[in-house]
Amino acid sequence: MTAAGDGPWLDDAAGRLVRPFTVSDGRTRPTVALDLMSQVMATGATPLGYLGPEHAEAIERCRVPVAVAEVAAHLKLPVAVTKVLLADLVDCGALTTKPPAFHHNPTDRALLEAVLDGLRRQL
Repeated sequence: MTAAGDGPWLDDAAGRLVRPFTVSDGRTRPTVALDLMSQVMATGATPLGYLGPEHAEAIERCRVPVAVAEVAAHLKLPVAVTKVLLADLVDCGALTTKPPAFHHNPTDRALLEAVLDGLRRQL
C-alpha cells in the first residue's frame, strides 16, 4: 500500500494525479453484478497480465471477505470505478463474490447506520 507522495499516482499537494475513470479505462459498467454490500474475497490466484496499483491494492484489501462499499472507501475511488476494478478481478479469477444474504429489510435505518459507523471506524 502506498501513502500520499509515495509514487506517481498521488501527490501531497495535488492529491490524485490520475482521474478515477482513467483507472477503469473509462469503463463505467462492471461485467459482474455487484452492489454496495456484495462480499468480495481474494481467491489466491495470480491474475495474468498487467494490473494497475488500484487492482493490486484491492486484492490486498480482499484477503478477508469485505463489502464493495468498504473497498471503495479504502481505495478512495467512486463506487462505480471500484465495481469495474473488482469485476476485472472476478473475471480473471483473482476474486470471488457473493451477494449479501438478507434476512431483514436491506434499507433498515439501523442497518445503514451500523454500516456507516463501521466505515467511519475503518477510516
